[in-house]
Amino acid sequence: MLKIFPKGTKKLPFNKGNAKSFLYLCTQIIYIGMAKVLKSIAIVFVAIAICYAAGYGCGRVMKSMMTKNIEYPATARENVVDNYFGTEVADPYRWLEDDNSEATAQWVAEQNKVTFDYLRSLPAREKIKSRLEQLWDYPTQSAPSKHGEWYYISRNSGLQNQSVIYRKRDLASAEEEIFLDPNSLSEDGTVALNTATFSKDGKLFAYSLASAGSDWVEIFVMDAESKTLLPDHIKWVKFSGASWAPDGKGFYYSAYDAPKEGEALYSAQNTNQKVYYHRIGTAQSEDRLIYADPSRPLHYFHGGESEDGRWIFVTGSAGTSGTELLYKRKGEKRFKTLFEGFEYDYMVLDCYDDTALVMTNNDAPNYRLVSVDLNTRVCHDLIPQTDNPLEGVGTVGEYLFAFYLIDAQNKVLQYDRKGNLIREVELPAIGSVGGFDSRREDKDTYYAVANYTTPGNIYHYDPETGVSTLYHASEVKFDGEQYTTSQIFFTSKDGTRVPMFVSHKKGLKLNGKNPCYLYGYGGFQINLTPSFSTTAAMFMEQGGVYCVVNLRGGTEYGEQWHKAGMLENKQNVFDDFIAAAEHLIAEGYTSSEKLAIAGGSNGGLLVGACMTQRPELYAVALPAVGVMDMLRYHLFTIGHGWVVEYGSSENEEQFNYLYKYSPLHNLREGVSYPATLVTTADHDDRVVPAHSFKFAATLQHCHAGDAPVLIRIDTNAGHGAGKPTAKRIEEAADVYAFIFENTNTKYKTIK
Repeated sequence: MLKIFPKGTKKLPFNKGNAKSFLYLCTQIIYIGMAKVLKSIAIVFVAIAICYAAGYGCGRVMKSMMTKNIEYPATARENVVDNYFGTEVADPYRWLEDDNSEATAQWVAEQNKVTFDYLRSLPAREKIKSRLEQLWDYPTQSAPSKHGEWYYISRNSGLQNQSVIYRKRDLASAEEEIFLDPNSLSEDGTVALNTATFSKDGKLFAYSLASAGSDWVEIFVMDAESKTLLPDHIKWVKFSGASWAPDGKGFYYSAYDAPKEGEALYSAQNTNQKVYYHRIGTAQSEDRLIYADPSRPLHYFHGGESEDGRWIFVTGSAGTSGTELLYKRKGEKRFKTLFEGFEYDYMVLDCYDDTALVMTNNDAPNYRLVSVDLNTRVCHDLIPQTDNPLEGVGTVGEYLFAFYLIDAQNKVLQYDRKGNLIREVELPAIGSVGGFDSRREDKDTYYAVANYTTPGNIYHYDPETGVSTLYHASEVKFDGEQYTTSQIFFTSKDGTRVPMFVSHKKGLKLNGKNPCYLYGYGGFQINLTPSFSTTAAMFMEQGGVYCVVNLRGGTEYGEQWHKAGMLENKQNVFDDFIAAAEHLIAEGYTSSEKLAIAGGSNGGLLVGACMTQRPELYAVALPAVGVMDMLRYHLFTIGHGWVVEYGSSENEEQFNYLYKYSPLHNLREGVSYPATLVTTADHDDRVVPAHSFKFAATLQHCHAGDAPVLIRIDTNAGHGAGKPTAKRIEEAADVYAFIFENTNTKYKTIK
């Protein structure tokens, strides 16, 4: 079944029902609803992503004696000034953008020494790490997925760095064998499985590997029966997997030209993505170019074939929202435009009998599913727009499963292929749902449900009867019955009603003395729906209040909610987050002395902007892999794809509002900032580490208080996807120890 996901640069939540994968459900168990995932063209798509909301905690600076003794490394300031439409903007740390220079490497080493010396001295760190290892150490596995004569299952025993793929011929049998173990590919677990797809007959297995967290991947092919690696090897792939042709003789993928000699691998701008077809048994140099558009070098293109092999589709995107859909009958020379871009989103979910199923927000801010006759281009509503946003659609046999958001929680409706409602799926719990997606010939399917107090259990579902049966239950060493999650609403600066999930121990006293962790994202159509996190569980065990706010910029309430937090409206997102903090304080959940704010990537931008606008409001700030330089972000790797979301400093009107909130440019000398731990990684080629480098250097230069302002730079790691378990635990232990120390929170041993 064809699935084309065009938003290659976009960090998306799991599109419920759009991953035909045993691996998908496995990752859903841990990260459902919170993960920041790339959608690829693969039928079996490994959705592995970091969840920054899962890892951290809260507080207000209670100055320790060691804080006052920190000596930050000297960072050279250079006389670099840019002129933007008559406004001169200094950039004294421009030299830190060169991630290949010896000077930058020395700066990184010096900063890490100071940071890790501080973190390793914190009294609670080893206790926190030990408890995290205990909580993390429980088995997770995926639902089975049949390919050929085998059932495949992905499983992690608990503390394995990467999940292992197993297979068996009979589900009822205990006998199974290892099919692919990514842990054997590197000593430190930093080589990770990125995408995985089987040919339609299950005889061939194409998978991509990412090293050290980079977005660059390499595709390999295995004979599934013998588990023999074939000579096929595809390089310079980014935001793509292998999309098999129905005949199994080859696959489609998207790639860039190999970097030129001397070009920075992890920071240079990526241009001219192309769609290729690879025939099994041939060299990559012989791959057939399917589509390229030199006139639009900054656009992204993804392609694939319909399941019956009659049509080829290419989806183009100018950035993280808005697509163009091209198509042609196989054998024709030229592509035609099915839907012109780039004002709306178009996602091909299925194609059969010359009919394409397309999910779109064209004339439907809450999204709808349409059927398109590819011969006449006539569209008909199959699942019309409703008052609740349509988050995704899965296909199982002759049925469609529509995932709706109601106040950031999932409801699933089952339809037939003609759009007739069959039933609302009776879910076993409230929360985030993933799955409900199988091959056309399958008669059943699986799904997972998770929330903030319970890991995602996996259920078998019979579409004919509507009966769910528990397939796999979590064995986490955490009693979720002792905790509660409530959804509260507060009013933002402009009067907008905004929801927030608040989780804590039952019987918590609202006396303002509780440490509180406030997480947000607010952008790129990403929805923050309930998810379970072992690190959040540890924090709640210690009496912490764990909060996730559904800021504007996502699509929790449709495309209008997204547009209210993008471009010139971006300040609304920061206002929402500040209002959330103020509400938590006013209602007694916490205080400024006990409140921490956290976010990753676009959420790192959120934290950076809010700590510069209201530094007195929080105790701890945790910007992770953040977009901090809003004037130059578009010059690196795939940053140009975010212009549709943020705007560009090359446009005078957009420069003016970007400059007003850009975290790097709004730090002020003589201000006392919250205790801050900036986190980034040396191989992050999504949001290049220069953002965090320059922000940390400027923060240390400006900061007038005694609270620590440090940067933690991980090695052999990237934006988060594929990070081994050991590294996740180390980072979480560091972050929580930092929080506990700077909120005067004592760690209590859990027996």
